[in-house]
Amino acid sequence: MWLTPASILKLPLIVCACALNLLPLNTALAASPAAAQAEVAAPSPARRGELITLVRQDCGSCHGLTLKGGLGPALLPDTLRGKPADSLQATIVYGRPGTAMPPWKRFLSEAEAAWIVEQLQKGFPDEK
Repeated sequence: MWLTPASILKLPLIVCACALNLLPLNTALAASPAAAQAEVAAPSPARRGELITLVRQDCGSCHGLTLKGGLGPALLPDTLRGKPADSLQATIVYGRPGTAMPPWKRFLSEAEAAWIVEQLQKGFPDEK
């Protein structure tokens, strides 16, 4: 992807500063939300139950009911290790065009997608 003046205006300021060598990369990474990896706010207990059911049933229809894989890849801590949380969150929210992975933005917020990613990276809770 080539950067144009118009596309640069859409980038976060921190990325532009690094690209122009105005800010050391390690300083930018330390300041970025993705690097902080702070715990995501938990949804309400009722919504938490809905999200667990959504992941176990809807996501499970492609990723396996135990999330060990199927049409889609496994969603277990070992298989997600090293994958950026923000990338996983974007995949949930926006899907993967040209693949069977649909966007879920009509059904959950970005914060809820972040919570799902956090739970998947830890080991997703069972339905109760």
